Amino acid sequence: MTQDGRRRGRDETEEERADRMWGELIQEVRVAQTGVQILFGFLLTVVFQPKYAQLAAADRTIYIVTVVLGACATGALIGPVSLHRLVSGRRVKPQAVRLASRMTFVGLVLLLATMTSSLLLILRVATHDSYVPYLVSAVVVWYLVCWYGLPLWARRRHTTGSDS
Repeated sequence: MTQDGRRRGRDETEEERADRMWGELIQEVRVAQTGVQILFGFLLTVVFQPKYAQLAAADRTIYIVTVVLGACATGALIGPVSLHRLVSGRRVKPQAVRLASRMTFVGLVLLLATMTSSLLLILRVATHDSYVPYLVSAVVVWYLVCWYGLPLWARRRHTTGSDS
């Protein structure tokens, strides 16, 4: 309650809060999962294209790193679904929500790395220009601002000491 007698936030039990947070998390994961799975699917087809044999050794290395990052991102973003299935009904939802949230965060970091290396590879092959690292760096900065900077700024600006 605030000093004027009004209640702050939701009046929910730990289990109700976990249920709500789980639903929100799964909605967020669905968005990220779709993107990473489409990207990963396209990456898997590259090696079967005739142009792959013509790639320079450095570009092949970037491709392999990109595929591995994509596979790891896919695993981390699908992990919360498996977690939920394996612990469902065990009365550990608050703990499962925290673990799934961490898995999702790791998945988003891996997705950022996958997208970065994908962009680097595509622009290197498409342009062969020296400005590619700068362009990729600018895009990464944009991702960091959108995915982490603005959310952290909003959290800091709009969260009071009593919020959790």
